[in-house]
Amino acid sequence: MQAREQLRAAKQRRKGDRIVTECQEQTYWLVNRPPPGALNVMEQGPERGNCYTTRVQMTKNMDFYKREIEYCKKAMSRTRVKSSICLEAYLKFNDQYMPHDPIMSGCLPSNPWITDDTDYWSMNAPTVTTPTKLRVERWAFNFGELLGDPLGHIQFMEFLKKEFSAENLSFWEACEDLRYGEQSKIAESVDSVYQQFLAPGATRWVNIDSKTMEKTLEGIRRPHRYVMDDAQMHIYMLMKKDSYPRFLKSDMYKTLLAEAVIPPETKKRVFPFMRKQRHSSPSPALLLPSEQEPKGEDKSKSLASGTSTGEGEG
Repeated sequence: MQAREQLRAAKQRRKGDRIVTECQEQTYWLVNRPPPGALNVMEQGPERGNCYTTRVQMTKNMDFYKREIEYCKKAMSRTRVKSSICLEAYLKFNDQYMPHDPIMSGCLPSNPWITDDTDYWSMNAPTVTTPTKLRVERWAFNFGELLGDPLGHIQFMEFLKKEFSAENLSFWEACEDLRYGEQSKIAESVDSVYQQFLAPGATRWVNIDSKTMEKTLEGIRRPHRYVMDDAQMHIYMLMKKDSYPRFLKSDMYKTLLAEAVIPPETKKRVFPFMRKQRHSSPSPALLLPSEQEPKGEDKSKSLASGTSTGEGEG
């Protein structure tokens, strides 16, 4: 009742009075807001762990306020992206990867986890003669998708061999082996990579700028597994910005896309992940009644014959 009366009184007020009341309330909370680091009653409780609870224990001296000022300056200079731009990029990402989601779009030709058909695994094996169209289309999403797929990695290497720049991808692979290799063989691997790709007169010399080369040579004096990171990143960006776009425009990629396998689609429903699979095996629960039906028929026949004989005897 009290809430209804307050709402009725608020509606009966004039527009100017309501604006004044709202301004007064906003001013009150601006003036009486607790300063940063002070104890806030609204933030107390066993399940409300926040940044203020840790700052209360700190003494408010000059160093404390210097840290606060530095924190605020860093927060103000931090780069931020508008939410509309983030949401737009998120929607584009979902639209791009939705056909490749086995839950939303289904597995074609069938889901091997719930059926007896294993064609999906054989079509998407690491190395196959003819890949699926979805797999080849995914190579055009970004450079990481191409290198992450074993078959795409092989096709990209073949393309670089035709352009006489396969040493770039070989150098990137050697740096990956160095990064994730054995600790005892790091010095040997660093020397092998240097002699093969970076040394003057190397058999598979790669083109690296002078600053990156100087930094790499300084790190080789004390070899470690990350000594080639700068040179590897330089070659990676070179392939990403130069070789990768030409690979997507080449006849080799267009031929792979045209000859790719398109598995037969099953019947689509309102929810694709709930659609009935074409090659689904029958459930054992459905087979039980069909097996028990003849027994039931025999019993009914025997009962019918028994009643008929009984009537005949009577």
